[in-house]
Amino acid sequence: MRSTPLAGVGKPIAALSGAALMLLLFPLRSVGIPTAPQTTEELEEIVIQALEPRYVAPTRRDRIGRIWAPVLINGKGPFRMVLDTGANRSGVTSDVAEALGLPPDASRQVMLRGVTGSATVPTIQVDSLTVGDLLLTPVTLPIVNDALGGAQGILGTEGLRDKRIYIDFHNDLISISRSKNEPAHLGFVTIQLEHPETGLLTFHAMVGTVRVLAIIDTGGQATIGNEAMRAALERRSAVGDHEEIEGVTTAVQSVEGFRSPRILLGDLEVQGERISYGDMHIFEHWHLTQEPALLIGMDTLGLLDTFIIDYHRHELQLRVRETVSNSFVRGS
Repeated sequence: MRSTPLAGVGKPIAALSGAALMLLLFPLRSVGIPTAPQTTEELEEIVIQALEPRYVAPTRRDRIGRIWAPVLINGKGPFRMVLDTGANRSGVTSDVAEALGLPPDASRQVMLRGVTGSATVPTIQVDSLTVGDLLLTPVTLPIVNDALGGAQGILGTEGLRDKRIYIDFHNDLISISRSKNEPAHLGFVTIQLEHPETGLLTFHAMVGTVRVLAIIDTGGQATIGNEAMRAALERRSAVGDHEEIEGVTTAVQSVEGFRSPRILLGDLEVQGERISYGDMHIFEHWHLTQEPALLIGMDTLGLLDTFIIDYHRHELQLRVRETVSNSFVRGS
C-alpha cells in the first residue's frame, strides 16, 4: 500500500462566512468529445454538485479540511487535487493547464452543472494521470474554477472500480491501491454501498426517525439536505440560520441551517451535527426532490479517525476517533 501525506489537512486558515462549501463533479452520460463547437444541447454534461470555496475552509469542529491527493499529470507535478468521491471525472484549473503547456481547447467543451446553475467549459487532453496505484491513459480533463482554495483540481473516481482508498486523518495519510478484497479490521464499522453502478457512494441512513438516501462527498465541505428531508423532519415552517451559497457558475442560492437530530450511518451515530437545507439545483437534476436525500460532507467525515473506501467490495470501512467520540459514536 502506497501512503502519501495529506496535503493541506489541519492547517489553520481563513474560514468562510455563510455555509460551508462543497464540490462534486459527475458526468451524467458518456458521449464522444466533439472536435468542433457544439450547441449547448449537444454538449456532454458534467455535474458539479458543490461549490468552490475561496479558501480551503477547515471543518467547524476539528479543523480538518478537504482531502488533497498529490497527482502527477504527464509526469509533471505533483499537483494538489481534491479527492472527490462524488466526481466521476477529474478536472484541473487553468493554472495547471498552463503549467502543462496545454491551452484549453474551446472546441472540445463540456457542460458543468453546479449546485446553483450550469456553464460550459473547455477541456485539455493529457497522456497520463497518476496517483498511487492509479494510472489513467489518456484522459480528457475539464477546466474547473480556479477558486479551489489552493487545490489545483479535482481527483474523480474514474479508474477506481478495483481500487481501495485508505484515508488516515490522524496521521494525515492517503493511499490508493488495488483492492485485495480485505474485510474490515477489528474496531471498524462497515457500511455496504447501494447501487454501485452509479459511481456514487450511496446508502440509506436515518436522520432522527426519517430514512434518507445518503451520498458520501469527500469533495464537499458541508452536509446538505434536500427540501423533502426538511419537510419529513417537520421543519418546513421553522426558521433557521440563513446562508447564501455561490456555485462555480456564480449563481447564488439561499439555504437554512439547523442543528440536526441524531444521524445513524450504519452502526455509527453522529450527534449534534448541523445540516443546511435548500432547494438546490443539483437535487432537481438528479431527480432527488421527492425522496429525502442527504449529501454528507467533510464536516461530518472529518470526525473519523480512518476512512476506507473499497470500490471492489462496494463498502465503506470507518473507524471513530476517540477524542471526538461524543460527536461520532457507535450506535446502540
